[in-house]
Amino acid sequence: MNTTILAALVPGLPLLGAIVIAALRRSLKGNSAGLLGTLAIGSAFALSVMLFLGHDPAAGPYTAHLFNWIDIGGMHIPFAFQVDALSLTMMLIVTGVGTLIHLYSIGYMHDDARVSTFFALLNLFTFAMLLLVMGANYAITFIGWEGVGLCSYLLIGFWYTNPAYNYAARKAFVMNRIGDLGFVLGLAWLFNVTGSLTFTEVFDRVAGLGPDVLTGITLLLFVGAIGKSAQLPLFTWLPDAMAGPTPVSALIHAATMVTAGIYLIVRSSVLFELAPFTQDVVLYTGLVTALVAATIGVFQNDIKKVLAYSTVSQLGYMFVALGLGAYSAGMFHVTTHAFFKALLFLGAGSVIHALGGEQDIRRMGGLKGAIKVTHLTFLLGTLAIAGIPPFSGFFSKDAILANAFDRSPVLYALLLGGALITTFYMFRLYFLTFWGAYRGDKHPHESPAVMTVPLLVLAVLSVVGGLLNLPHVFGGHEPMKHFLAHAADGIGAERLHLEASTEWMLMGLSTALVVLVIALAHGRFAKKATLDPEADELPFLPRLLARKWYLDELYERLFEKPYGWLSTMFHRVGEGWVMVPLMNGAGRLTQRAGQVLRLAQTGNMSFYLFAMVAGIVVFLLMTLYGR
Repeated sequence: MNTTILAALVPGLPLLGAIVIAALRRSLKGNSAGLLGTLAIGSAFALSVMLFLGHDPAAGPYTAHLFNWIDIGGMHIPFAFQVDALSLTMMLIVTGVGTLIHLYSIGYMHDDARVSTFFALLNLFTFAMLLLVMGANYAITFIGWEGVGLCSYLLIGFWYTNPAYNYAARKAFVMNRIGDLGFVLGLAWLFNVTGSLTFTEVFDRVAGLGPDVLTGITLLLFVGAIGKSAQLPLFTWLPDAMAGPTPVSALIHAATMVTAGIYLIVRSSVLFELAPFTQDVVLYTGLVTALVAATIGVFQNDIKKVLAYSTVSQLGYMFVALGLGAYSAGMFHVTTHAFFKALLFLGAGSVIHALGGEQDIRRMGGLKGAIKVTHLTFLLGTLAIAGIPPFSGFFSKDAILANAFDRSPVLYALLLGGALITTFYMFRLYFLTFWGAYRGDKHPHESPAVMTVPLLVLAVLSVVGGLLNLPHVFGGHEPMKHFLAHAADGIGAERLHLEASTEWMLMGLSTALVVLVIALAHGRFAKKATLDPEADELPFLPRLLARKWYLDELYERLFEKPYGWLSTMFHRVGEGWVMVPLMNGAGRLTQRAGQVLRLAQTGNMSFYLFAMVAGIVVFLLMTLYGR
């Protein structure tokens, strides 16, 4: 089949699925909507595999031109897709993990009254993400960028009868719009200096731009990435996004929306390589975000909130990799993170399903015998995110740590500390959920096969995913790095200056410390669980972390309340003192003018004739003397 047709069908099938399900949502019965949605995404995955197998990285990118979209003056923007190693990698992640999440959702959302609407939105979300990663220019990418923002708002607030969920959806939407403003300004500036938004044309023309211009453009693009990929100071929307159904959390946190900022920077690596100041900003933003989010995760008691802060922290590690210029390591961690984080979220959903909606880990415990498949797969996901060899997270996180050590031992130590905190709170979550005595009042039961099969598939990927980029010290040849090198110049320029003995030492040190932390967590939470009280009952430092460094309260005082006060004042002054008197005055003036003019309607024919003649005389005088 023609490559252009295949490329068009990959996002086209999810869009078609969304339209069909939405149109037939009132008539679809049982699991029909879920099956249609899963079929659409599964077909898109199969086509992505076909494109992957037929792609020759050395031949360069293939542009699938569909039609001329914008052609105004000097602006020529086609509607086209770019098929290369980077877009194919993202397509496989989005459609592959997305298919498993859709399949899982059939069981999870089975009893929901609006299940058809849910699958229509899930398909639309996937379509938007595919536009984002497949676009051949920044304009198409921006359409997908805004599309995932809109769909995330609709999915986070899917259970809209709960006011708290609506607030979480609005928060996500507004904070993403803040980042999007930076993205738009960056694109406008980029088009102004290059005359194009097409990737290949822009990257060919940026070499002659000054460093100040490139720094400004890349900083604005990074602001967009901060919003979508939940970095400081715009990360607080992501934990609140847990208000949506668990499959939505898995889709947003693992395979799609939060990776958009990572993709944008890797795609634009040519620009960022020429702006070293921006790279440092990316590096230190990721570092601080990784550490802050990790410390918050230690004292969370909601099973999904723990995973949410874990996502923010892992995204911080990816941004550190990008700031170091280790783009392949960042993309490798994007891939492995998609496997084990989707597994952990879906596993959490299976636990919640087994307990009838319970999410507080203090009311769990002893579940490993009741939900054996969920327990086993969740354990594998936890080992992967902790970085235990030979699980996938070990290889991808080690690649980032090795590049950090190559830059600075202090940077390495900070990142290793964050990784150990991650291990601690993830095994706290695991032990409090599955070990010890059951502390709840529900009757746990295993999830149906339609939910456990995706868990098993993701568990296998979490175990063997490290083979995708197996390093040289393990006898591998870093296949993912070489594959991506043809799509991003920044990857082609990567160099790691570490001896094999040094790499072995770093891996041995991190593994030993991780095992030590697991033993510490086992001692505190496995047999006799140490349960934390509510945040307000904790001592100062734990309370500070449990209350998320009071960032939400800080933003409320700095922005939300002043904005509300301004809105109230503008309403009171503008509406009460200006617009209402103005509108009422205009009405009264019209009414009085009508009353005066009404007096001229006497019914006397001679008066009307006189008025007509007088009017004609006035017009004649105006004509004669107005020249």
